[in-house]
Parts: sequence; C-alpha cells; structure tokens
Amino acid sequence: MVATDPKKTLDAYRAKRGEFRVVEVPPMQYLMVDGAGDPNTAPAYSDAVSALFSLAYTLKFASRKELGIDTVVMPLEGLWHAPDMASFTTARDKSAWLWTMMIMVGDHITPSMFDDAVAAVAQKAAKKKEPLPALDSVRLESLDEGRCVQTLHVGPFDDEGPVLDELHHRFIPDNGLQMRGRHHEIYLSDLRRADPARLRTILRQPVAPAGLTG
Repeated sequence: MVATDPKKTLDAYRAKRGEFRVVEVPPMQYLMVDGAGDPNTAPAYSDAVSALFSLAYTLKFASRKELGIDTVVMPLEGLWHAPDMASFTTARDKSAWLWTMMIMVGDHITPSMFDDAVAAVAQKAAKKKEPLPALDSVRLESLDEGRCVQTLHVGPFDDEGPVLDELHHRFIPDNGLQMRGRHHEIYLSDLRRADPARLRTILRQPVAPAGLTG
C-alpha cells in the first residue's frame, strides 16, 4: 500500500500569510462542478459540495482497493469569476459570482473509475433516499494553471477583499505581470468546524507577463 498526501509534497499547496509568492502550478486532475450565486445562500452550492465529497471519498476507497494507492481526500477548492471583478474586492456582490467547485484527485484516477464512482454514489443515495442533485453535473477534468501568484489568508472570507485588492492592483502590476484565468481559492480548514477567525485559505491568481496577448 502506497500512502500519499499531495498537500505535503506539492509546492502549490504552500503559502504564507502576508507574503505574495510566484509559483509554478503543474497540471492536476480534479472533480469539478459549475454553478452561480452566493455560496452562503444558493442551494446549488451546497449540492455541489456534497456531490464532490461523496465522489472523492468513494474514489479514495476504490483507489486503495483496486490500485493499492491510499491518498488523502484533498481540500475543497474553488475557481471564481464575475463580469466585474470588483464584486470580489470592493463591491462584494456575491449574487454575481460564478464558480467552479472542485477537489483534486491523482492522475491514477481513470475515467472508468470516475464513472464507477458516480454509479456507486447514485446507487447509495437512492437506497438511503438522500438525493444528490449535483451528482450528474460533476466531471473529471485536468487544469493547467502554470504561473500563479498566491498567498495565505487567515480569517473570514468576507475579509479577503483588501488582500485581493492589493494582489490585483499592487503586487501583480508592480512585478510586470497581468492577471489571466480565474481567481482560485483552496480551503485548508474544515469549513464545518473551524472558527471563521481562524479559517486558512490559499488565494491564487494565474498570471502572465504584462502586455502578453493571445
């Protein structure tokens, strides 16, 4: 049995509070589901998270049984964007947010394993009469972010605005970079149990050299 914890081996899952750092993020495979609206009130958000974790744990056990690879279930992550990015910084208009919630799974997870996991989770949910509305919307997809800037935010999500404003309007342009791709968050804390004041969230923004087009 091979035990792995990518959080301890991948630089992409390391960040320090108060420090913006440029990192090269390798291509990784995720369970993903798309949605829109305020994550605090939109039913689609909680449905998406429930489906993702149900699949992630099912794949963990399948990987251990079929491949002899025992990997931890990785933290919830989110890709966020909006027609006006000020809705994340100064305006904080959560109703305008568009999101892709996801959990990283190893490259050893194959499409057939994913399909089997979806079927197993659906069967279990039907037996328990606990529907998972977002299950059929989950997909297995690779994401290649490449060069990014990231930092660690400690505290409530609603306090991220000033950190993101500094990232977007000071650090990135001051270092000859420009934003590309979607704002990325990695939730290192257990959102069900952690004190909001102690929530640990990696904030990541893919970047490119300033002036680069195409």
